[in-house]
Amino acid sequence: MQRSFITDKIYKGKNYTTHRLERREYENCTFNGCNFENSLLDNQNFMECTFIDCNLSSVNITNTTFKEVSFINCKILGVNFETCNTFLIDFVFHNCTLNYASFFGLTLKNQQFKDSKLIEVDFTKSELNGVDFSGCNLEQAIFDRTNLEKADFTTAFNHTIDPEKNELKKAKFSKDGLSGLLIKHQLIIE
Repeated sequence: MQRSFITDKIYKGKNYTTHRLERREYENCTFNGCNFENSLLDNQNFMECTFIDCNLSSVNITNTTFKEVSFINCKILGVNFETCNTFLIDFVFHNCTLNYASFFGLTLKNQQFKDSKLIEVDFTKSELNGVDFSGCNLEQAIFDRTNLEKADFTTAFNHTIDPEKNELKKAKFSKDGLSGLLIKHQLIIE
């Protein structure tokens, strides 16, 4: 059975905590102020969609496709992004709270995480070449065997990254952020 397309539709203030969003292919749709907390978004397709002021905490996104999807001012706690469909994966997070999310093993080249809270987010074994972490709080974020080549950390803060366990070639850091690269050595930097 082929799923129908829904295009150019705006969903405003909808509550999907008690009933799930229909399984469809959503293209160029906007979800504004919707609550998806603990809901099922598995096996969905979102192409060129925007989520604004939505709560997507603890959603199930198994086999879900995100192609050119923007999340703006969203709360996305504890979501396992590694379970989504990785083919054509492409998203932007701006001013979002992604605490406790996992991007384990994903290839996210040139993606944008801007002005977001990424507390205790797991980026283990991820390919994050050219990723932009501008203005992000990376407190206790896990970078282990992560490729961070050309990633931008110049305005990111609270990050702890071991250069011996991660690829950092041509990654950008501010002078203030260098202490996060040296923390394991217990140096006092003044």
